[in-house]
Amino acid sequence: MDLRPTLRGRIVTLEPLSGRHAPGLREAAVDPKVWTWMITTDAEEWIRRALAATDMYHFAVLRDDTVIGSTSYLNVIPEHRRLEIGNTWNASSAWGTGANTEAKYLLLGYAFEELAMHRVEFKTDAKNERARAALAALPAEFEGIHRKHMVVRGGERRDSAWYAVIDDDWPEVKASLERRIEAKA
Repeated sequence: MDLRPTLRGRIVTLEPLSGRHAPGLREAAVDPKVWTWMITTDAEEWIRRALAATDMYHFAVLRDDTVIGSTSYLNVIPEHRRLEIGNTWNASSAWGTGANTEAKYLLLGYAFEELAMHRVEFKTDAKNERARAALAALPAEFEGIHRKHMVVRGGERRDSAWYAVIDDDWPEVKASLERRIEAKA
């Protein structure tokens, strides 16, 4: 099961994260707003952990060969045909450009059409209204709040909002994402 393919779209390309992406990640990460809802607020710590990770499959998100952020497959459970898409962030200059929409489209498409997953999960800080609106717009199904689910940003307790797309939903979600990407491309 290849969980680190290069995925190319019209707006972005997702490449397996490597050390060569680190300078671009640092540049994309300069706006503190990017880190408001992440597990850590330290870009250097995030980059160091991402490059060392063995249980997550990180991608660099590129637009016009410039690194604008990152996204990941994580919590991969092959025997249950499920995985999570998350740990996603983009430079604030990429917000609203369709970059995140297409990145989700590429990752979901690969998960359902190549990996034959039955379920793709997403979780976000329950207070992160921007991310929750984006997940609802996929559309991903809201499945509830896990209270005090994680410890983040130096000790803060986080409630997590969970969403999912299942294989039965994928044709509708795919069509929705294609319409949104077409409008941005």
